[in-house]
Amino acid sequence: MLRTPICDLLGIEKPVFQGGMAWIADASLAAAVSEAGGLGIIAAMNANADWLRDQIHELREKTDKPFGVNVMLMSPFAEEVAQVVIDEHVPVVVTGAGNPTKYMKAWNAAGIKVIPVVASVAMAKLVQRAGAVAVVAEGTESGGHIGETTTMALVPQVVDAVKIPVIAAGGIADGRGVAAALMLGAVGVQVGTRFLVADECTVSDKYKEMVLKANDIATRATGRSTGHPVRALKNPFSNKYAQMESSGAPEEELNAFGTGALRKAAKEGDYENGSFLCGQIAGMVSERQSALEIVDDLVNGAEKVLAGAMQWVK
Repeated sequence: MLRTPICDLLGIEKPVFQGGMAWIADASLAAAVSEAGGLGIIAAMNANADWLRDQIHELREKTDKPFGVNVMLMSPFAEEVAQVVIDEHVPVVVTGAGNPTKYMKAWNAAGIKVIPVVASVAMAKLVQRAGAVAVVAEGTESGGHIGETTTMALVPQVVDAVKIPVIAAGGIADGRGVAAALMLGAVGVQVGTRFLVADECTVSDKYKEMVLKANDIATRATGRSTGHPVRALKNPFSNKYAQMESSGAPEEELNAFGTGALRKAAKEGDYENGSFLCGQIAGMVSERQSALEIVDDLVNGAEKVLAGAMQWVK
């Protein structure tokens, strides 16, 4: 079985993280991924402390395996969520959309393993100094909040720059992607888009249908003018947002237009007004499966690819 140092560090069986996707990565999906041997992650998103606490309790009713919470640092509830993960003895915290160092001393003191998502070498070095046990190096191919550097370029540079383990994210949906990440020096992968169509994922059927129908050019990145770009499937909402952005609409107007769009996509399946966050790899996601089937396919596929690659080594 494919086993890497991140498995021993976190007490998981397989080196697969499930992405902390807002309005998507809830207790249902996270528990299923953890039960499958990976690291399931609850997304705290813009939710308050009570919502997150309830989700943690619900997950623990479903599994006793290790799990994580993704703290979205742009959230207005970031402070209280940062305390909840301490109070609830969450084993792993993954952070995104910002600099987590202001919280890391308290998290480290509580024995929480902190694994920030980074989009640059500089941020990877910064969080390593602050006590991160690993980092997720996420390329611009991913869905949701993105940086500018591709996974292929970012991962090996981060690997060379830090001494802590590196998890690769962005553009990974099958065993070939996992094997490629390992060859770049990563010790595991974080996968988001493929888990959108997991049986245990509670997003709307419309969301799943759009992912399954997506091709290689089905996504677009918007929000660069605000400093917080995101990648989502093309639809009337993202088309309108792009038009507003290109015409010079101020950030306040763009923010107002986007308010509630993630929920409308994930929970209501609102094709016209929802923001369907999704990575460029969606064109390779072709069937609904259980979380267990997805995790096993990623790991078993990587093992086959790595074994096959040896035929070219003389």
